Amino acid sequence: MTSPVMDRGRFPPTLWRAMRSAGLEPPKILRAAGLPSTLHLDAAATLSTAQLFAIWKALETIADDPAVTLRLLDGADRCGHQPAFISALYASDFRDAIQRIERFKRMGACEVFRTEEANGRWTIIKEWPFATEAEPAVSVDISFMFLLELGRRGTGRRISPARIEYQRAGPANRELEDYYGAPLVFAAPRNAMIFHAEDLAAPFPGHSPEFLALVTPGLAAAFAEIHEGHTIADRVKSVLKRSLASGRPEVAHVARVLGVSERTLQRRITDEATTFRALLLDARRELSQQLLADPAIHIDEVTYLLGYQDTTSFYRAFKDWAGVSPGEWRSGIGTEPQNSEVLH
Repeated sequence: MTSPVMDRGRFPPTLWRAMRSAGLEPPKILRAAGLPSTLHLDAAATLSTAQLFAIWKALETIADDPAVTLRLLDGADRCGHQPAFISALYASDFRDAIQRIERFKRMGACEVFRTEEANGRWTIIKEWPFATEAEPAVSVDISFMFLLELGRRGTGRRISPARIEYQRAGPANRELEDYYGAPLVFAAPRNAMIFHAEDLAAPFPGHSPEFLALVTPGLAAAFAEIHEGHTIADRVKSVLKRSLASGRPEVAHVARVLGVSERTLQRRITDEATTFRALLLDARRELSQQLLADPAIHIDEVTYLLGYQDTTSFYRAFKDWAGVSPGEWRSGIGTEPQNSEVLH
């Protein structure tokens, strides 16, 4: 399989929802990972391998549960799976389903699934070309579990791997062994899931060529759009939302993050008939609504995350946008924010 050309990948929004359903708060995990606590609100955000690993390590520490991946799997069932997973359930067989997942992984991930087939065994190996440390345990298992769930749900029978190989040292976990229905081998040279080759040929009774023909182009286009970063305005707002709390919403900072000169960035913003000031306003307005929609986030924290010096400034700005106070908007009686050029 072709390796990714750049160290950027996405953390699926469905996994953030699964975390919350499992009793793990994304803002707390992100803070522990040394990342902006609002990052989970930005569906277009891309992360490096080191940042993705930091999220998984923080989750492991906070959860303090060696079988936390089983809770995440339950959470995904309650909150919804990724579109690529759902579409793969309509593949012709288990092999076709995994190959479809692999293709979508290549579009928007910095991880690689490599496959080998020999002596009646089919092996899928998980690798991170840009990694400088071992992949966190929960990251390995969540990938393997979703692939195994794909086979079990698609075929309608409890497929079990022949063996699971982990680079990590252990210890063994009975819950994971029971879930996989296979021996777990620790301190292996790779992270791999080995299947009996005949299981890969197991047909999916729900196979629907018509459905796949309908959704596959749309999924590919969606991944491509994410990979390309949307419009320059969307990309600028995405950077601004992650930078507001650190007090760095300047053109120079955004240009550095996007890898362009200030002059080029300003020109491209102008080409889209907007201004940096307007995008900053939109970023604050949109982020304020996203944060206030979560009752677990205190208004004082919203003030900080939006980069305001005090709550009075935030209240005044929000009322300019919405016509009501943040508390009233949160209660569900606010009106849609109106555009304003007032920044505090």
